[in-house]
Amino acid sequence: MKIKILFALFILMLGTSCSNSKNQVKDQSTEKGTLIATHYFSGFEQAHDTYNAISAASDGKIYYVLSSQPHNVGGQIYVYDPKTDQTKFLADLTDICGEKDAKAIAQGKSHVRFYESDGKLYFSTHVGYYEMIDGMECLPVTAPVGYKLYPGGHFLTYDLKSGKFEDLGLVPNGEGVLTMIMDTDRKQLYAITWPKGYFIHYDVNTGKLSNLGLVSGNGEGGQVGKDYRVLCRSMFVDPRDGAVYYSTAEGDIFCYNPKTSQINKVEGVDLRLDYFGKYDPTRPGSMGYNWRSIVWYPGEQVAYGVHGNSGYLFKFDPKNKKIEIVDRITSEPSRKSGMFDQFSYGYLGFNLGNDKETLYYLTGGPIYENGKRVKGVDDISMGAARGLEDLHLVTYHIPTGKYMDHGPIFYEDGSRPTYVNSIAIDKQGNVYTLARFDHKGKIVEDLVKIPNPFKK
Repeated sequence: MKIKILFALFILMLGTSCSNSKNQVKDQSTEKGTLIATHYFSGFEQAHDTYNAISAASDGKIYYVLSSQPHNVGGQIYVYDPKTDQTKFLADLTDICGEKDAKAIAQGKSHVRFYESDGKLYFSTHVGYYEMIDGMECLPVTAPVGYKLYPGGHFLTYDLKSGKFEDLGLVPNGEGVLTMIMDTDRKQLYAITWPKGYFIHYDVNTGKLSNLGLVSGNGEGGQVGKDYRVLCRSMFVDPRDGAVYYSTAEGDIFCYNPKTSQINKVEGVDLRLDYFGKYDPTRPGSMGYNWRSIVWYPGEQVAYGVHGNSGYLFKFDPKNKKIEIVDRITSEPSRKSGMFDQFSYGYLGFNLGNDKETLYYLTGGPIYENGKRVKGVDDISMGAARGLEDLHLVTYHIPTGKYMDHGPIFYEDGSRPTYVNSIAIDKQGNVYTLARFDHKGKIVEDLVKIPNPFKK
């Protein structure tokens, strides 16, 4: 359940705005404190918006998935080699799931990062084709003519040495995999499905898959105003004991103990903080009190997360059950204006850098024309962009508390990267994401490379 029909019209208008503003942006892109990014066309004409689905591997290469919307076209997996500056096609998601001739709705996307363990990358698949029901994009209940319904997401691996893919298994209830984390030491996969939100535990060692039930109401398959709950997009594993943590739209934090196969609410702590704003968890349009993205920080044995809409960085100590606001890590123009970012869910482009001490965050920044902020729409029903904004790269060095906004990011022609919700960092410190750009008159979402911000 994602975007209303009316908002699709807004997106078309947004693309036109991007084109018309190129000359103005080009003037800005020569200013001090900007980053010039390079975009790559991998060869997939139907490449659509991708969330997460990009990671750096130990071989120094960048692996990513380009999403697809049609019911009969699967998402495509590619790899980029920084040494040769070339992209390479690896596989079609539907094919490697063994569904090439199944005549079922395709495995249109991956919604998760790649996790590496013993020379293999672990990831999962999601549906990319939706059915419009009551003006909303939903998991199809009526298959296109000649096709079967979506069979469900798969857990997959890719062997970095042999180049072979392996299908580990199918997610139950015909749902896609929305959120996934891996305990790479213990070889355990954990997932939250979409749209209803089942918590899944897959043991790589034994091949056993367990369904622990719904995590929050009826998830994004629920009825708005009643049992609808936006689902958590990011989880973390405490490496000390293997426990898994996720949040809910109400602001509660839950812990799954793989040793007992029990999920329990973490008592005495929650995310219902005034700084995050006020939300009705039964209504769509934001992530509610959920954290948007969260990562484990070994230096302090705590997790660092960002709340989506407000952009506040916080740390969560699972042992002492304590949450502490650290800083607001939105762009500098956002901090000065005091405004929320335009993407109402917040941003998934958040991760630790190679030093395991510096957080990298791709976030939004307001655009100013003639000294006035360009304002988007006040309210939308689903998580999406309220209006056009700049893309900024922010870093935050945890030990020293040093915040740096490295400035807005533009393409060489002066246009702006948009719809950014992913991040990866190579061994040279270059930053990668998946973003929209114009390719021969058509808007696609593909690989974007941002130069190492500390070598400007």
